[in-house]
Amino acid sequence: MSLNLHLLRMFAAVARTGSFSRAAEILNISQPAASKGVREFELQVGCRLLNRTAKGVVPTAEGLALSQHAERLFAVERAAEQELAALRGLHNGSLRIGASTTIATYMIARYLGVFNRAYPAIDLHLVSANTQDIAEQMASQDIDIGLVEGPIDVPNVIAEPWRTDVMNLIVAPDHAFASATQPIDVKRLENELLLVREQGSGTREVVTQALASRSVEPLRTLEVGSTAAIKQVVAAGLGVSIVSAVAARDQVQLGHLRTVAVRDVKIERTLWRLKVPGRIETPATRIFEKMLRDSKSSPWDTD
Repeated sequence: MSLNLHLLRMFAAVARTGSFSRAAEILNISQPAASKGVREFELQVGCRLLNRTAKGVVPTAEGLALSQHAERLFAVERAAEQELAALRGLHNGSLRIGASTTIATYMIARYLGVFNRAYPAIDLHLVSANTQDIAEQMASQDIDIGLVEGPIDVPNVIAEPWRTDVMNLIVAPDHAFASATQPIDVKRLENELLLVREQGSGTREVVTQALASRSVEPLRTLEVGSTAAIKQVVAAGLGVSIVSAVAARDQVQLGHLRTVAVRDVKIERTLWRLKVPGRIETPATRIFEKMLRDSKSSPWDTD
């Protein structure tokens, strides 16, 4: 029996993401089409490959074995595409950049502008997701370049230091902390509603570790899915948060937020470039990587 590679691709995407909707989004098809394709594929191979649960989709033993073969197969396919793209040079092709949310929203735009002006024939694609998702997309070679904010633990992906990012406590202008003339005690955060990012976010990981290292455990937290939304909620007077100084700068300059110093606390984090060992890099990838490595390039430091 020959496997239908089109249906295999659908199944592999669902198995990798654990979600029919996310797989459909990646494949640019509808969710019903993804569900139908996987059902047809299961009938063709003669066994159940996925268990549908209330929390998502989990491969069966047979599905797990097949998904591992599928990932290797499609990795070879992508490597062939990349090698052909490398041979074509910079006269056409595409560059897929994945960045965790804060980097994608506040730090990468000027790099994209510089690259596009120099190489307009290259189609640029920017994917914004949390750190875990970007690392997984790098592992599956769905993106060429990965930039993330927090630690990762994904097989076959390594992280190299890229930049240092300073994290600041932000509050509304009428918050009690905003009028402080001296740095506040970090323990005072325990009595505040602390806004945090979702699980899998690099920002959340860094903030959680920093507070835990100082034995600070906020009594109340509110999970918010993006830094942009966190800024709006804090500016409206609901809670406080610790976010990238770069991300908060626009609202601070407008007077909608205030940054507050915390005594003897300086939260910094390393931003990371992701690599897949042995992967063939196209000329476009190498040039963009060189821009990222260039110590003189700090686009967000320039207004």
